[in-house]
Amino acid sequence: MVKMTKSDIVKLVKENDVQFIRLQFTDLFGQLKNVAITPSQLDKCLDNSCMIDGSSIEGFVRIEESDMYLYPDLDTFAVLPWRPQQGKVARFICDVYKPDGKPFEGSPRYILKKQLERAAKMGYSCNIGPELEFFLFRVGDDGTPTTETHDDAGYFDLGPTDLGENARREIVLALEQMGFEIEASHHEVAPGQHEIDFRFDSALETADRVMTFKLAVKTIAQRHGLHATFMPKPIAGINGSGMHTNMSLMANGKNAFYDESDPIGLSTVARQYIAGILAHMRGIAGITNPIVNSYKRLVPGYEAPVYIAWSPANRSPLVRIPAARGNATRVELRCPDPSCNPYLAFAAILAAGLDGIEQGMTVPPSTEKNIFAMTAGERELAGIKSLPGSLSEAMACMKEDPLAKAVLGEHAFERFVEAKEKEWDAFRIQVSAWELQSYLTTY
Repeated sequence: MVKMTKSDIVKLVKENDVQFIRLQFTDLFGQLKNVAITPSQLDKCLDNSCMIDGSSIEGFVRIEESDMYLYPDLDTFAVLPWRPQQGKVARFICDVYKPDGKPFEGSPRYILKKQLERAAKMGYSCNIGPELEFFLFRVGDDGTPTTETHDDAGYFDLGPTDLGENARREIVLALEQMGFEIEASHHEVAPGQHEIDFRFDSALETADRVMTFKLAVKTIAQRHGLHATFMPKPIAGINGSGMHTNMSLMANGKNAFYDESDPIGLSTVARQYIAGILAHMRGIAGITNPIVNSYKRLVPGYEAPVYIAWSPANRSPLVRIPAARGNATRVELRCPDPSCNPYLAFAAILAAGLDGIEQGMTVPPSTEKNIFAMTAGERELAGIKSLPGSLSEAMACMKEDPLAKAVLGEHAFERFVEAKEKEWDAFRIQVSAWELQSYLTTY
């Protein structure tokens, strides 16, 4: 990748007639935020002098320590293709810094960078390729989103059955203008459900792209009169949306997960990495699946992985090894969903895998049976545990695993857990439509 300079940015802003520049960053809970400036403030921006009030951002700091600075990552400069072509809008993705010039320890991007530095010290770089699913729903007459799907199509269907083709096409073209390499675009299993896959990249670039992807999908869907949602399980009784996460470690230009002498082509490093993920998965599930609704998706019967096991091919375990080998050898973690903060999720997964390597963990035997068809006794005999069954259980597991706190750091860990426990309590005291239907006339 060619590194951008300040003079490159100034030139691009002038050549593209950019009139607004959005300084984007992500809060602790994966929500994209931004401050907009005009080109008159570009020099100030490039000198890392643009300030925000950190106390107004979820999970950041207290009111008495609110001043923070946005440092733009020059390599993330991009013109937003869905904005007006006269008086264009561009963006930077920014790192968050404190007034003393040190990185803000609660910044999700910084949290991921720390794990990547740890990997580098061990001799590895990390590539990640996510597969994000989403739903397109109709919008009501008042402009609010519904849960009414706009088609009844299924897996790999095409138009006119697939009514999302036009929206997906525009999303793909917009993303390609922003430098994405789109590998596939198709209708998913459930009505109104879609998937657009983009090529893997380094972990940090990929996390940045996940945030850009979500923004593009939501923005362009709105232009088509639709509402796009990355909510894991918006409709009961049909498949939810996941974010299968494919990972590989590179060392000296070669894939560290591949060993041609191994019967299934997996190196010792790959097996240790898998072992680390399996060992810590219950402790990091609250990061990879961070909302109440995440656990409505993680139930047997809808192809969502629930059981902590691995296999070279079997799709019922949590971890699968896709068939490609050589430099394409990778580990696929199937439980994350697209509501997660990608910076935190990638950091946690990478930390778990690296811990497996550092500790020389031994991976359990692979599971070739359909785990969904196994009884509880059979799973117990095979040593197969389950993911947490609720956000409350996930937070309890998170507090029990020292790795989660080590990854997030004390500041982010405390604020994350506190917020998620409040989220669970708010959900717990609600009276649902199901309860009213089941109990109101019976009791």
